[in-house]
Amino acid sequence: MNMQPKQIVAELDRFIIGQADAKRAVAVALRNRYRRTQLPEKLQEEITPKNIIMKGPTGVGKTEIARRLAKLVKAPFVKVEATKFTEVGYVGRDVDSMIRDLAEVAVRLVREEKLALVEVKARKAAEKRIVDVIAESEIKKEGQKELPYKVIRENVLRDLHEGKLDKQEIEIEIYEAPKAFEVVPGSGTEINFGEMFGGMGAMFGGKSKKRKVCVKDALRAIITEESEKLLDKESINSEAVRRAEQEGIIFIDEIDKIAAKSQSSSGHDVSREGVQRDILPIVEGSTVQTKYGTVRTDYILFIASGAFHIAKMSDLIPELQGRFPIRVELNSLTATDFVNILTQPENAITRQYAYLLEVDNIALKFKKEAIDEIAKIAAEQNETSEDIGARRLHTIMERLLEDISFNADGKHPMIDVNIDKKYVVEHLSKTVNKQDLKKYVL
Repeated sequence: MNMQPKQIVAELDRFIIGQADAKRAVAVALRNRYRRTQLPEKLQEEITPKNIIMKGPTGVGKTEIARRLAKLVKAPFVKVEATKFTEVGYVGRDVDSMIRDLAEVAVRLVREEKLALVEVKARKAAEKRIVDVIAESEIKKEGQKELPYKVIRENVLRDLHEGKLDKQEIEIEIYEAPKAFEVVPGSGTEINFGEMFGGMGAMFGGKSKKRKVCVKDALRAIITEESEKLLDKESINSEAVRRAEQEGIIFIDEIDKIAAKSQSSSGHDVSREGVQRDILPIVEGSTVQTKYGTVRTDYILFIASGAFHIAKMSDLIPELQGRFPIRVELNSLTATDFVNILTQPENAITRQYAYLLEVDNIALKFKKEAIDEIAKIAAEQNETSEDIGARRLHTIMERLLEDISFNADGKHPMIDVNIDKKYVVEHLSKTVNKQDLKKYVL
């Protein structure tokens, strides 16, 4: 996607409050990807992404920035936690699995795009099959024999388009594909006998069988079946591998948890360093075997993040530090930030609760004084206990609206509920008092 860095930041601003430095860094990284594609092929080979490492407490927007960035450009995106990986030779996830996961996401993205392209053709084929079945049964009914078959089919097709047949049950053949299975679990190598032997797939579990289902469900199943026939799996896989390699974004969270906290050679520190050394070749550039083909990691953009409360960035092994040249520090959220988070983003939590309660005829509105008080309480709680960033708002809002959510049942006409400062203080007083007491615990 050809977007200027300022446009990218503007898009991120719609959902994420503050953290201007981090937004600028990812915007430039994304723009550089586009710039690279405009260069001669020989030069493209020489230019690799400048990976980013983000430092900041939990809940301040690190993951959301990376996730929204990938969504913005429709790039394959995977979030992994560094603590889930173990050193080679130990039980646990190996680091190659992040690339296999990225390939899966890429295939899903490309497949969805291709399905959208063949949907019209697949729908026509599916409608024809359903109309044939219903028309055959209609022609046998009394009073229908006089009508030409073509007219009956036209009438059925019209009713199908108007949704009049959605709940009607029909008996129709639907193909059930054989399930693929991995030769060695976790290896990324699968066998699908249906694909291997084409029409012989039925011998290995894939078969067509008559099922009695409503027309709406039958249409959905047959559209999927007809779409599959129109898809070129090889071209999907090759395009997915290309996108994973050239456009993929991998977000490695909690990287600080695998940083050695000292120069000691304790078992834990050795194991952490082992995981770092296993991640290193993936970030540097290597080739990983997936069931869709080999994926080169040289041009994948890696974004790492961590709170770095105990360990420091300098505790990571030097080689790994060198692979993350761009370093960004995210700030803790203030009361002003919380006010903005509650009111500005398109998916603001206050709007989310308003939409949810509107289902049960509650028109929820927040006064400015209430928003200010919620923001103040959230900031104070993050200061006096664990700083969990914007996630604190979810805890507070659940407590604040618990009574309303519990009692709302949708049986009454629309009721206006205005949340003011008094309501906030009354319903959150116990929570605030508990937090204040923690100040004096030594």
